[in-house]
Amino acid sequence: MIDLIHDYWVYFLIGQYPDGPLGGLSLTLILASLGLLLAFPLGLLIGLARVSTHAALRWTTTGLITLVRGTPLLMVVFWVYFFLPAVTGHQTGQFPTMLAALVLFNGVYIAEILRAGIQGLPKGQMEAARSLGFGYLGAMRHVVLPQVLRNMLPSLVNQFVATIKDTSLGYIIGLTESSFIASQINTQVLTKPTQVYFLLGLSYFILCFGLSRLAYWLERRLSARAPAKAYA
Repeated sequence: MIDLIHDYWVYFLIGQYPDGPLGGLSLTLILASLGLLLAFPLGLLIGLARVSTHAALRWTTTGLITLVRGTPLLMVVFWVYFFLPAVTGHQTGQFPTMLAALVLFNGVYIAEILRAGIQGLPKGQMEAARSLGFGYLGAMRHVVLPQVLRNMLPSLVNQFVATIKDTSLGYIIGLTESSFIASQINTQVLTKPTQVYFLLGLSYFILCFGLSRLAYWLERRLSARAPAKAYA
């Protein structure tokens, strides 16, 4: 196993870069980070529409969320990769395909996290803001959202963990992320599939476990600060 790490660790981390496309663990992290960052404004808009006072917005976004959450991510990847070129006449690359699917999925889940955060606040927060002269949007912007976004941090970290694992589906369309690179290394080595995929699983475990502990620490820190703020 030591020889395997020594011979292929650079290839596993960055793929063929700089002599070829970036891949491996670096591409996995870049894809997961962009998927979450670009999904955040989308999730914010969908989440606000989900709790809007306008029934049409609520029903539309509820339908969208139900549809996306009830569809496997792999199916969304296939739709983007095969359906969009048929409609637009342009082939969609592996990275944009996977990124688009992750943005859509993450946007919907962030919207639900935001909705739960808003509905979890005491109703007196909105009522107090309205009594001070804020309109609905002003109260959301200055009073409700700052509290909700802070409380969302642990859930966002957990969503990042899920996104890192979801990037492995890029293997299906030939995206050179960690799983794809591991399969190529296994093809070259041939005699060490157990070691190759053990190292792949260990890499995912270290990343995801470390981020899960970060989410747990954030959750405890926010919980510890909440009583002090309530008392103040």
